[in-house]
Amino acid sequence: MKFKSEFLNEIKERGFIYQEIEIEHLDNIMSKDKISGYIGFDITSDSLHVGSLTQLMLLHWLDYYDHKSIALVGGGTTLIGDPSGKDETRKILSKTDIDKNVKNIENIFSKFINLNKNSIIINNYDWLSDLNYIEFLREFGSKITLNRMLTFESVKSRLDREQPLSFLEFNYMLLQAYDFYHLNKNFDCILQMGGSDQWGNILSGVDMIRKINRKEAFGITSPLITNNDGTKMGKTVNGAIWLNKNKLSNLEFFQFWRNVNDNDVSKFLYLFTKLPLNEIKKLSSLKDQEINEAKKILAYEVTKMVRGNEDANEAVEITDNIFKANIIDARLPNISEKKYNLINDSFTILDAIEKLELVKSRSEIKRLIKSDGVKVNDELYKNNKLSLKKYSDLKEIKISVGKKKIGIIKIN
Repeated sequence: MKFKSEFLNEIKERGFIYQEIEIEHLDNIMSKDKISGYIGFDITSDSLHVGSLTQLMLLHWLDYYDHKSIALVGGGTTLIGDPSGKDETRKILSKTDIDKNVKNIENIFSKFINLNKNSIIINNYDWLSDLNYIEFLREFGSKITLNRMLTFESVKSRLDREQPLSFLEFNYMLLQAYDFYHLNKNFDCILQMGGSDQWGNILSGVDMIRKINRKEAFGITSPLITNNDGTKMGKTVNGAIWLNKNKLSNLEFFQFWRNVNDNDVSKFLYLFTKLPLNEIKKLSSLKDQEINEAKKILAYEVTKMVRGNEDANEAVEITDNIFKANIIDARLPNISEKKYNLINDSFTILDAIEKLELVKSRSEIKRLIKSDGVKVNDELYKNNKLSLKKYSDLKEIKISVGKKKIGIIKIN
């Protein structure tokens, strides 16, 4: 199906559409007028990770085609916690913690939407904090039935697994529906987008708008993105792939994309870059060793989108220095250590990797050493005593963990 709306065509061709509510009607509206659409973002951390990239790109394309993108940060709903896709009750954060997280996350949105033009960031705490609970239940609680809520996958799957679902979390769906209602009433927002785990919440909002505001409203969900092995996008053994560079270096972010599974390259090029579709089609046809060129382009384009040109170029330079020219780049994570601490074994390979923050736990470091996952100066580290004594006469030691993590010990 070919849409009349440039935005809908773009996101369809790139694989963003999974479920939709009356998309043909929405297409007619968007082909004639500019609309407002929103996506809500969880703020349980002080950064978003790559699991949020799909939604950020949806906001980007909406903004790109001159519609109004609304990035809704959940300062109010995070006080409760979204049960969608969760196996257990989420830790409740304080208002102070949430406010700090909001401030840090807001900087990310400016990379994807033009905040100086039409698009905006809004915090739902601004209106949810003023709700009178009795009045809210009377006016809005009566519009959504428990019968229907229990059929939504986000609730049903939790109950089927006999996982606890608190009444606090049950209210989340009602509050998210109210968010859409509020944005529709006050910002003429007619479209909510989100991951497929938000389908029930989006339907509830559409129903509330149609029953109370007597207006049209629409929804689009995108498929939940997983790696080729079925694991959740952005989650690794060593933690999340954060978007903020104070949480994850440019090099590590770049290398995450550079080392994705071959079968994921095409999908990620469509979803997470702005490359023209015909160029992506050509890159997607590359096989075997040639696919590494597509991976380099993917890594550069995503890093440029998330971190900016300067940071993307820095990541490429450091990568080339390490892997092509075999140069120890000063911008790598580094620490200084006294020579005599290496000689008397009071500073071991475990201390080095831990202080460089290349691996989280010492037990994991030991496991990696045993499985040939650690190199010192590009040679496999095999010392059972975990000593670095043999390197004590050097000025610098390069330590590599796996394919992506590298740090430097400066000896003085």
